[in-house]
Parts: sequence; structure tokens; C-alpha cells
Amino acid sequence: MGTLFVVATPIGNLQDLSIRCMDVLRSVSLVAAEDTRVTRKLLGHVGSKARTLSYNEHSPPGRLKQLLDHLDSGDLALVTDAGTPAISDPGSALVQGAAQAGHAVMPIPGPSAVTTALSVSGFGGTKFLFLGFLPRRKADRIQELESGLGLPATLVFLETPRRIRKTLEDLDGIAPERQLVMCRELTKLHEEVWRGTAAEALAHFDNPRGEFVVVVEPADAAKPEFSNDQIMTAAERAIASGLSGRSAVEQVISETGAPRARAYPAVLEAQKKT
Repeated sequence: MGTLFVVATPIGNLQDLSIRCMDVLRSVSLVAAEDTRVTRKLLGHVGSKARTLSYNEHSPPGRLKQLLDHLDSGDLALVTDAGTPAISDPGSALVQGAAQAGHAVMPIPGPSAVTTALSVSGFGGTKFLFLGFLPRRKADRIQELESGLGLPATLVFLETPRRIRKTLEDLDGIAPERQLVMCRELTKLHEEVWRGTAAEALAHFDNPRGEFVVVVEPADAAKPEFSNDQIMTAAERAIASGLSGRSAVEQVISETGAPRARAYPAVLEAQKKT
């Protein structure tokens, strides 16, 4: 009975390869890979002569059985293009199938874009929710974000350069004051860790390149999020009560918990209406 090794590989910098990872890749005869072209370069780097077989969301229906059959006679390594397998990819089906068939499943831990980004966010990792890649449809994406943003947990998700601006626009509409940490091309030559709000990110990433891991600060249970309409209503109420200027702004901040940058324009707009 063979062993399935779930092997984490570098997310960009080959110096992050562990000695144990290299030993396993050299010892197995077959590697199930998300993209065999990427994995063959890695195997060549470590001096492994293992064969590769593609295993991803586009694999034929019989591929899983083919890999499980191999485990009956030898060990198998599972890798993804970068990071830890079975996290936001189809590797979990192979892990489950191997375990159900009685094979040992052994993790070979290492890099993960999720925990790497979380570790430099400064938001803490006691509670976090990983959303993987967000839905393509705007309505579905907003629903997913609103659900996660309402929790007292740090939010982590992946995004492509082609869709990141649309996602930032959604975030700006839902939680404009929430702080983000944008991690781009982690551990690679053009690595960037950027901090700010969604609106500031839209200004900064006007021509985004590379894959992103986005970390969003958790909701503060003591300071619930308020929409622009709710803040405007509070401003109108403050003006109607006879307050003006700084006193009205302070009242809006006290009532909604909104930052001054949102309360002040609302008060000015409310004053124009009177």
C-alpha cells in the first residue's frame, strides 16, 4: 500500500523549498500536478526523475481512479503550482479517496499564500475566513463579501489582476472604511505588500499585475458598519436638531462610529439641503 504525500511547494521563491519536500519529490515515482509544465521545472531543480500526471479541474473523469490505482503499488506526491495542495483546488478529492481506500496520507508542510499574507497583515490570525477566489458574477461576489465582512474575523481571499479592480469597487461600496492589506506576487521579484482602504487601493493599482491575496480587517463588534445612506440620515438628524459644524460632525461620529472622513462630507451635504 502506497502513501499519498501532500507536498507544499514554494509560492515564488525556490529558496523556500524544504529539505523534506525535496527528499519526497526525489523518492516518489509519480507526481500528481496541477500543471505538469510548472512541476517538471521544479522536479528538474531538485533532481527528481519522477513522472508527472496532470490533476486539476479539467482532468478527465477517470484520472482520480488512475491515481488511486497507482497508490496500490507505490507512493504518490500531490502538488499544486504554488503553495499547499487541496486549498482552493481539487486535490481534496484525491486526499479523501486515498484515505477511504486505506492509504496513509502524509502532509509535507511548507509555503501557503494564505498564511503568508495573514502573517504580515497585522490583523491577527485568531479567527480568519478564507474565501478562495470570489465568484465572477457581481451579485454573487457582493453577497459573498457582505456575508464575510459581517463576521468578527479577518477575511482572506484570492483575486486575479483582471478582476481585482471590480472586487475593490465592490468593497468600497460595502465597507469603504475597512482597512485592507494587498499582497501581490508574494516572495517573487516584484513582491508588494500594500495597506489602505479599497478606494486608496483603486488609486494605487490603476494597472494591476500579478496574483493578489487580499486580507481585510475584521469587523469590530463594538463599531458596526454603517452605509452611506445611514450616515447621511444621521447627519440630517444632527442638523435638524440645531447642531452645526464640528458639533454636528461629532454627533454623527458618536452615533454611527463613522470616521471623520465620512461624517464631515455628510454634514456638509445635509447643511446644503436645509
